[in-house]
Amino acid sequence: MPVAPGETIDVERTRAKLVRGATELFYRDGVAVSVEEIARRAATSKLTVYRHFGDKEGLLEEVLRQRSDRVVDWLSAAADRPTDPLDQLVAVFDALHGWYAEHQFRGCAIVNAATQAPVQAGSARRIAGEHLARLRALLTRLAAQAGAPDADLAGRQLLILLEGATVVAAITRERGAALDARALVGSVVGGD
Repeated sequence: MPVAPGETIDVERTRAKLVRGATELFYRDGVAVSVEEIARRAATSKLTVYRHFGDKEGLLEEVLRQRSDRVVDWLSAAADRPTDPLDQLVAVFDALHGWYAEHQFRGCAIVNAATQAPVQAGSARRIAGEHLARLRALLTRLAAQAGAPDADLAGRQLLILLEGATVVAAITRERGAALDARALVGSVVGGD
């Protein structure tokens, strides 16, 4: 869509609109959504999508990277609120419980994209792997602070609890999955 006379092109604003629109569509409809639909949602042209991101996969990469940043920051902030180290881990699962209750909850957008993307489109899977590594690092750090005798093992097990609960909640719509996972935190870190 052309720029109206007298208006200037704001590259960052246009880019942000594309990412915001693609984020919503990829999460709601999956990664098979068309570039045309993304451009329409952002009130721009397909050419603008290609100009900013090269192709749909480039846009998907940007969406997933930003999503990973938001998720890791959100869970880190949730863990930072309590002062007791075990409560910090529990707070991660409490945050998930709230997320699972949201009407538009559809699971982890990053893992969803990785499972929907064709095998030859490895960027979504690569970013999902990086995202899971970031979550595992957060959980391992929190497990170490909570006194887990083997923080690496605890971090891996906590990641499995977190991702497993997310998948169960997305598929069954049982938001209690986070509370079920939360109940196991003490036993994973060796406290119970």
